Amino acid sequence: MFHHFRRRFLCTAAAAAAARGAGPPPIRVALTESSGRGVFATRPIAAGEVLHSAQPLVSHPSPSLLHEVCYSCLRRKAGSDGDGDDSSGSCYFCSDACREHSQGFHGVDKKADWSLFDDHCSSRGLKYPHMAKRLACMVISGAVSADCLHILQPARLHQGTLTEMEEEFALLDSTFRKAGFQEEVTAFLTREWYINVLARIRINAFRIELVASSYEDLLSSAVASVACDAAVGNAVYMLPSFYNHDCDPNTHIVWLASAYARLKALRNIEEGEELRICYIDASMDVNARQRILADGFGFECRCQRCLSGD
Repeated sequence: MFHHFRRRFLCTAAAAAAARGAGPPPIRVALTESSGRGVFATRPIAAGEVLHSAQPLVSHPSPSLLHEVCYSCLRRKAGSDGDGDDSSGSCYFCSDACREHSQGFHGVDKKADWSLFDDHCSSRGLKYPHMAKRLACMVISGAVSADCLHILQPARLHQGTLTEMEEEFALLDSTFRKAGFQEEVTAFLTREWYINVLARIRINAFRIELVASSYEDLLSSAVASVACDAAVGNAVYMLPSFYNHDCDPNTHIVWLASAYARLKALRNIEEGEELRICYIDASMDVNARQRILADGFGFECRCQRCLSGD
């Protein structure tokens, strides 16, 4: 299944790039010796080169920014212009295109009263259940299939996390039922589906920080992230999720004005070299990096920087 999906995905990406006159992305997805799937260079890549871009599979703005960040693309509201506000006052759209793109799943979302679900997440500081809720709305609206995230690596879940997920699922399920959705359109929505989705979102979601600068002016360095404003939300992608971690990465993921991601080379990369990004703040000391990667991502980092104690 994976090989079939990978061929289909890369062929689609190549066709889109060819249509723009840019040629296929200089990458391939393959198995690594110790880290599962990885992304590799198919030719020499120069520092600063844009490798490819990616649209999110599912995204959600930070709950506190629903009136400041586009409900669809996570673009920040420009000034005090409120022309994009949803008629119900529940969220903000930056353009008619984003409103139309979201029409299906937003229509499903608006039919239900999410106050209990939102209060539960807010009281516990939870962000990923909002993404699972949006994915469920997308499935009900027909925008995506219920198994669209299954190809991604799941996180390891502890019993406490599973118990918490069961509480969230019960609230999600009851909210859809109270809203009057028929069983045939929510048949996919089981405890197993919810836990499966959350396990993948937890380890593959990116914290979206928008760089307040033009793309041409960005330095080819991970320190470009210091120019970022506060996080506007979270998103899960397909191809970027296949990049493995390194505390001294050769590739950087950048968001400019929206959740539309760009992957860029930080230094010269040789053909066949694995492309890696840094999942965390690379400026932390080795002990802090190891602790966060173990707790949040479930692995011990053995990159050269960590092995040297840097």
